[in-house]
Amino acid sequence: MAKCAFLGLGVMGFPMAGHLQRAGHDVTVYNRTASKAETWAKEHGGTHAATPREAAEGASFVMACVGNDDDLRAVCTGEDGAFAGMNEGAIFVDHTTVSAQVTEELYGAASEAGLGFVDAPISGGQAGAENGQLSIMCGGDHEHFDRAEPIMQVYAKMCRRIGGSGAGQMTKMCNQIAIAGLVQGLSEALHFAEKAGLDGHAVVEVISQGAAGSWQMSNRYETMLDDHFEHGFAIDWMRKDLGICLKAGDSIGAPLPVTALVDQFYKDVQAMGGGRWDTSALIRRLRAFGNI
Repeated sequence: MAKCAFLGLGVMGFPMAGHLQRAGHDVTVYNRTASKAETWAKEHGGTHAATPREAAEGASFVMACVGNDDDLRAVCTGEDGAFAGMNEGAIFVDHTTVSAQVTEELYGAASEAGLGFVDAPISGGQAGAENGQLSIMCGGDHEHFDRAEPIMQVYAKMCRRIGGSGAGQMTKMCNQIAIAGLVQGLSEALHFAEKAGLDGHAVVEVISQGAAGSWQMSNRYETMLDDHFEHGFAIDWMRKDLGICLKAGDSIGAPLPVTALVDQFYKDVQAMGGGRWDTSALIRRLRAFGNI
């Protein structure tokens, strides 16, 4: 068992840190809103700290799952950042979806301080975090991944090193690119079925067993048909991720025409007041505006 810190207790981080504590690790948590850290400690029996540095002191592994590049820099660097509190040889594991640029920057800073740094973005949504069934795509040095992998397995369905530093974040971009097209395709199919007067449930029962089947179809079609979008990954966060993907695509010469189009569709949904709706709300745009 290891002494761990977990920074960021959102819908993903809160249950992930809980899995670590229940597995027998000694976990100290930090959250920008201190009351959430206090609630976590009462629920799971771990401890909470006032700053990332205090949470990271003495920890062999420090996990983070925060919002964006700036949030990650804030919990890593500076006088109160985690790097300042970590002992030489400790490993920082970043579960946030961020740019490859900030990963490169923080990997370098960690290396200079004698720390390991593994970029380890996650997929599987809130349900995956709560059930300990996340897919974790990792980048970083072999040695650091090999040490951190047994800790991550506590909340993982799949945990794999893809390559050197940044490879995890680039793989997460592949994940988001694939999801964007899938959700739009599913939205169009369900909207088409509605317009054609078909029973959407019956349609999905049939087509999900063939080549059209996907995780999105199996897990989201019912709520999409019911026009319910108050769960899962928020559109505001998806647009943040797609922005990262589009910028990276430009930098490496990989055109993403479908991703760019779906990003604009999500912008339309934000304008409808749906920034906090989950990503499957693309169908609501079709219902509101038709085939535009």
